[in-house]
Parts: sequence; C-alpha cells; structure tokens
Amino acid sequence: MRHNTNKIQWCPGCGDFLIHIALKQAITELKIPLHQLVVVTGIGCNSKMSQYMEGYGSETLHGRGIPFATGVKMANPELTVISVSGDGDSYGIGVGHLIHACRRNIPFVHITCDNQNYALTTGQASCTTPIGAKTKSTPEGNEIAPMHPVNLAEVAGCKFVRSVPDKDIKLMKETIMEAIKFNGFAHINIQQSCPSWKRW
Repeated sequence: MRHNTNKIQWCPGCGDFLIHIALKQAITELKIPLHQLVVVTGIGCNSKMSQYMEGYGSETLHGRGIPFATGVKMANPELTVISVSGDGDSYGIGVGHLIHACRRNIPFVHITCDNQNYALTTGQASCTTPIGAKTKSTPEGNEIAPMHPVNLAEVAGCKFVRSVPDKDIKLMKETIMEAIKFNGFAHINIQQSCPSWKRW
C-alpha cells in the first residue's frame, strides 16, 4: 500500500490537477479506508493518478484499466475500486472493455478524463476530437465526427452515467461520491481542459 505519493508532474493548467483534488476529496469525505482503496489507471496523462493517490494502485496497459479493475473487484468485492483513464484509453483502444463493463454492471467506478486529444503523445486527434479541430495528426482540421461517450455508455446498458466539467471541483467530488455509493458500474466522463495541446 502506498503512503508516500510521487511528486505530481502534469502540465501547468492541466485538468488532471482538478480531477485529482476532487477524487481525493471524495475518498476523504466518504472515509474510505486506504487499505480498501484501489485506483487503477491505463496509459495517458492521467495514468499517473494511481501514483499520486494513497492506498493501492496499478498502472496497466493502454486501454486495459477496465478489465484490470473488473478483476480486482471480482477478486475482492469489499474493495472500493476506481479506474481512471483518458479518452484514448477509454473510447479508443479500450472501448470494447467499456461497453462490456456497462453490460456486466460490476460495481466499480470508471472515470474518463476526456481532453479530446492524445496529450501524452503531444496532441494528436482522438475519438472525441471535434470536427475541424487542428491537431498534430489533423493539421488541416479533423474530418471525423467525434463519438459521444455518454450516449454510448447508456446504449450499452450503464445505469450510472454522468458528464461533468473539470472546472467544477465540487460537482466532480459529489459525482464521484455518488458513483462510489452506486451499486453497479458507474461511468463518469469528465470534460477536461488541456491548455498544452487542446487549442480549439
């Protein structure tokens, strides 16, 4: 179990700072014992979240946070399991896992930090990048319609789906607390700022 967290290293102005604050506040207010907390991440800017939290954590393969979190929860249902990933992780390479997590309804929380680009690799278009957005991979503007992850989760059968902005720490905290208390799979899409690479 981790007690001394690593030094936080995100870009100035990154929404991950705010998400981290809201997540820690939610865990603290719910008085979740750290030995019963597991934070799972995939690969992306937010994947450091598991290293910046006290309790147990694991940084998994790209797009594989959800199946890892599923396994942890199934192995020990008493644990509070929170999976955190980005839009590329959740809605790109990991979208199949998201769909089946919605169907299975195993009780854990999945938070997607949706900054609408692959920021860790310096700003390529992701599956939520809006049409017309200029990125490193779409210098003339993105021509592919973005997916709508909240609708996708609902259609897949998720009973708890929320979308909140990263600018509202109180709303994020309350939503995370509600999700943790929900008896089933809970998916939160956080509309995340990314001043380093999201310039639209």
